Amino acid sequence: MSATPEELQSALEAIVYVADEPATLEQLATALGAEKPEVRAALEALMEHYRAEGRGIELRKVAGGYKFYTKAQHHEAVKKFIKGLRPPVRLTMPALETLSVIAYKQPATLPEIQEIRGVNCSGVIKTLLEKRLVTTAGRKPVIGRPILYRTSKEFLMRFGLSDLEELPSLKEFEQLAQAALGSDAGIAPIEPGEEAASGGEPAVSEPAGNEEQEPKADAAGTGS
Repeated sequence: MSATPEELQSALEAIVYVADEPATLEQLATALGAEKPEVRAALEALMEHYRAEGRGIELRKVAGGYKFYTKAQHHEAVKKFIKGLRPPVRLTMPALETLSVIAYKQPATLPEIQEIRGVNCSGVIKTLLEKRLVTTAGRKPVIGRPILYRTSKEFLMRFGLSDLEELPSLKEFEQLAQAALGSDAGIAPIEPGEEAASGGEPAVSEPAGNEEQEPKADAAGTGS
């Protein structure tokens, strides 16, 4: 006997709640033994349910899946609570500027990024890789085969985006970054080695055939 819409919504709510990463439509359908259109309809109904004014959280499409997020009007209260639990991910101005270039010009090589910024960016890219906000995307088929960089799934999750088409204007990006990355002061101090004078690629490990895949927009929306 197939589940009722209410039962399906209840099961989906439980799965998405416990998932560490955004749960994709395919994962949810497989787990529940249901058809994708049926699961999609139940998710839409669940999202509408959480849009109610009295609810403190909402269900969003983000980074190729579905995840619970706190509502914007409660961000300050939530920030006060979690502030002492763990340090937020903060970016320096050079890192923020470099992340902006990668986000809007991706995939981009180190020489291309440096040409736009006018300074050496190898140290900054190393920082962004360590924070998992950018990832490698193979090598450009030109002389020297420089590494290509693009934003990661973590980037989409941190910024609450379902895909790159939802990126705001460059003017709005810094404000969004400050809110999404939890920097009360706005910009963190420059870290040692970020704006190095020497050129060259940052140290990057690229396991063959194991590059992160782009999140799919068809099942794609900050977290619970």
